[in-house]
Amino acid sequence: MRVLKTNSKTTTKYLGLLLAWLFTLTLTLPAKAQVANSEIEKENDSTAVDSLWSDSAVVKNDTLPWPRNVQTAIDALLRDDMFQTSQVGLMVYDLDADSAIYRHNERQLLRPASTLKVITAITALDRLGGSYQFKTELCYTGKVDSCVLHGNVYCVGGFDPRFNSDDLRALVEALRKMGVDTIRGNVYADLTMKDRDTLGEGWCWDDDNPTLSPLLIGRKDLFMDRFSAELRKAGIVVTGVFGEACKPQDAYCIVSRFHTIDQVLMRMLKQSDNLYAESMFYQIAASTGNRPATARDARSVIRQLVSKVGLNPANYQFADGSGLSLYNYVSPELEVRFLRYAFSNAIIYNHLYQALPIAGRDGTLRSRMQGSFTRGNVHAKTGTVTGISSLCGYLTAANGHHICFSIINQGLLHGINGRRFQDKVCNILCRN
Repeated sequence: MRVLKTNSKTTTKYLGLLLAWLFTLTLTLPAKAQVANSEIEKENDSTAVDSLWSDSAVVKNDTLPWPRNVQTAIDALLRDDMFQTSQVGLMVYDLDADSAIYRHNERQLLRPASTLKVITAITALDRLGGSYQFKTELCYTGKVDSCVLHGNVYCVGGFDPRFNSDDLRALVEALRKMGVDTIRGNVYADLTMKDRDTLGEGWCWDDDNPTLSPLLIGRKDLFMDRFSAELRKAGIVVTGVFGEACKPQDAYCIVSRFHTIDQVLMRMLKQSDNLYAESMFYQIAASTGNRPATARDARSVIRQLVSKVGLNPANYQFADGSGLSLYNYVSPELEVRFLRYAFSNAIIYNHLYQALPIAGRDGTLRSRMQGSFTRGNVHAKTGTVTGISSLCGYLTAANGHHICFSIINQGLLHGINGRRFQDKVCNILCRN
């Protein structure tokens, strides 16, 4: 075996060249990985795009004070190539310090998708209160004589999205408890709570849109058919017709079925239910006293709250309550103002906070942000429509400060890129 003899100077020289070569190689690897992964991402939306999305890429600088460490880390995320072809509006607010700690395009008008439901929810809680109920009533005119109701029956719709078969049977049972086995008159659906529009303004015709009727059962516009069948099943004969009419002022209401605002909020926000959001929207509209209530009435109440939180309502556009419409335009700054307003009002905040999806645990955030810093910490509403991904809500930073935030990604070919960006921002806020 031949041994190569070298002196210390020669060894140092070769070691230096080796280290320089290794350093150069290390610098070139991420760029190559980025190109390869971007091709994979075109085929599979669930595949990571580049090194930005790995856990090791999260910037954490303990040498920087709060909130500079957060600002530096988010700055790094915004330098990613995805923002060459898409936009993002972002605002982060420290509720304890009462100051914005990050702003980026926060006043840009963007489509919020389902984060609009947070604006709807906060407006409803502010206007209606935490004890509000979604009601459906059964009323009648005339009188009951020898098991015969000589008069008409009115089913008064209050746009309760949770109304179900048990509620329907309770209406029929109320008639039976009165001893009624014959209705010598007509049975009417009172649909005057809202206008006749069954779809929202700016909804796409090919979406799976909910039907906006104040009398639904099991989410479907089949109330009178089901009520008629339930009456026959109970042995109650109707001699007249089934139709539509407004309940007279002198009618007697014999039973009311209701669900609480918390029950509606929970599904509306946790599951991002569009029907529940539109029902909430029309409860806001009905609070104006106008009958039938219209989407314009609801918008006027929302604009009043926009003014109350210190912004100009003329700068925004509200079309519906769910975020389905193509005509909604808000800003991250506006969503943060609403979140700040809710946080300052214990009644609103307590109802809202418990209904928001929780990262890594439930609702539309069940499978997101399952890391130790974010899981169970981030309470936020998601939003997704074609080209849009959004997230707004609350979290607690590592220093114990309460944070609210709004992130709206727009112009996305792949929605997962927006979701990953949002998750990274939340991770930075929770761990720094």
